[in-house]
Amino acid sequence: MNDRFRDKVALVSGAAQGIGLGVARRLLEEGARVVAVDRSELVHELAGDACLCLTADLERYAECQRVLERTLERFGRLDILVNNVGGTLWAKPYQHYAEDEIEAELRRSLLPTLWCCRAALPAMLGQGSGAIVNVSSVATRGVNRVPYGAAKGGVNALTACLAFETADQGIRVNAVAPGGTDAPPRRIPRNAAAQSEEERRWYRQIVEQTLDSSLMKRYGSIDEQVAAILFLASDEASYITGQTLVVDGGALLPENGGLA
Repeated sequence: MNDRFRDKVALVSGAAQGIGLGVARRLLEEGARVVAVDRSELVHELAGDACLCLTADLERYAECQRVLERTLERFGRLDILVNNVGGTLWAKPYQHYAEDEIEAELRRSLLPTLWCCRAALPAMLGQGSGAIVNVSSVATRGVNRVPYGAAKGGVNALTACLAFETADQGIRVNAVAPGGTDAPPRRIPRNAAAQSEEERRWYRQIVEQTLDSSLMKRYGSIDEQVAAILFLASDEASYITGQTLVVDGGALLPENGGLA
């Protein structure tokens, strides 16, 4: 494993499982000092000399500020921010969402990215450098996840707008939009309720759309998503900003109704 992140300090949110856990582990393997943040205590399994583990509710701006303060106290700077908090809480046609469910989806998958970018900016602007990678989703073009798709559409817009504002100040802002991704069984449930048979059917429709639309006819791996995120976080992507990199096996190609 190379050391392309040696002497870098990286903050990874949603680091207790899935893509976020994979990102945190790879950053550590490649020489970074890491702040791993999650609402779950499971994040503390990453703890070590080079890894500060924090539990926080990043849907609240004050918690994001606290995390940034702890980061600067421990490591003195912040070079990389990976905003990975988010994920579909429910999967169903839009007319079946309750008001509080719509608000919960927006809070989970948009606000933590907005808040963490805002909290991190003063440190990055002060040092004149930084790389932000936001984790979006191909759900912006999909079924049975309208509120989540809207939240991730907001992440895409945030990525582009913030890149416009900060490019001449040494900060790069990009996003990765993962497609369907194989992952181990969730250790932290999406929500507290058990899925009904109808809800399982609605979720299968998402899986079917994902496979049908992918040119490769398969799900990606966590390692494939991690590789894209870390490329954009690294100096190898020094001339890239304001972009959303779609990693979905070709499903959102422009001619297939994609993001472009």
